[in-house]
Amino acid sequence: MTTTQDPANVPPIDDWNHLLAGRTAVVTGGGDGIGGAVSRLFARHGAHVEIAELDPERADRAVADITAAGGSARAHVLDVRDADAVSAFAEAVLAEHPHVSVLVNNVGDYRPLVRFRASGPESWKAMYDTNLFHVFAVTHAFLESMIPGGGGSIVNVHSVEGLRGYPGDPVYGAMKAAVAKFTTDLAVSMGRHGIRVNGIGPDLTHTPQVDYLTGYEDHDHLWSSWAPVGRLGWPEDQARVALFLASDLSSFVTGHNVPVDGGTKAGGGWFFSPTEGRFVNRPKGL
Repeated sequence: MTTTQDPANVPPIDDWNHLLAGRTAVVTGGGDGIGGAVSRLFARHGAHVEIAELDPERADRAVADITAAGGSARAHVLDVRDADAVSAFAEAVLAEHPHVSVLVNNVGDYRPLVRFRASGPESWKAMYDTNLFHVFAVTHAFLESMIPGGGGSIVNVHSVEGLRGYPGDPVYGAMKAAVAKFTTDLAVSMGRHGIRVNGIGPDLTHTPQVDYLTGYEDHDHLWSSWAPVGRLGWPEDQARVALFLASDLSSFVTGHNVPVDGGTKAGGGWFFSPTEGRFVNRPKGL
């Protein structure tokens, strides 16, 4: 007989090539960028992926890519900032897949960027809806479905700006910090139900939303200064960490927020450039 202290209770990894086989994963903003990379990688590892996406073309493209590669996915076009739309989305998913094993809350945006001194209730509300409210709404909608099936994993994609000082927009930074705190607190409360909750904080990752290439084409030699790992990040870098946190590879990991940033949080991150008159995270010259 095994006990909770017995190493025999560590979940085995039966297939390293299909780490999510037989599981249903929900990915918000799952059509492109980081969310698209997560959807495609999860499907490659055997998950059926339910994609929430605002843009119909991105949604269709993601499903087409996944099915062409032999995977399984379905797209739902909705705005996760709308509580009623989130409820309808959850109802549609759970009608066919009563147990969701993995949830990735990926939606977020630093836009519209309004400096705090020029900001007001309208811009604060926009930051809240886009970066925090939907995390509450989507998590609440799927949380109960995880328990009867033995638990699951929630991965919240926020930002390294929620883990360090961010001079650009303290309201945006505060929302991302709130997601990180929500991640830790929910992990403590839901661990006994078999639900693990972790977050990832991206930085310097090129996506359709955040363009790290345009205007810097002649500055490749500076990446060794901008990021300790010496290169630009890609959505696949984020997706691989999400896969680790979603799968049994991380079965004893919960309540953590992992900077997936090429080392920028550890190395500093933001610099004030007198030549540009602003804080920058890629100084062309200080």
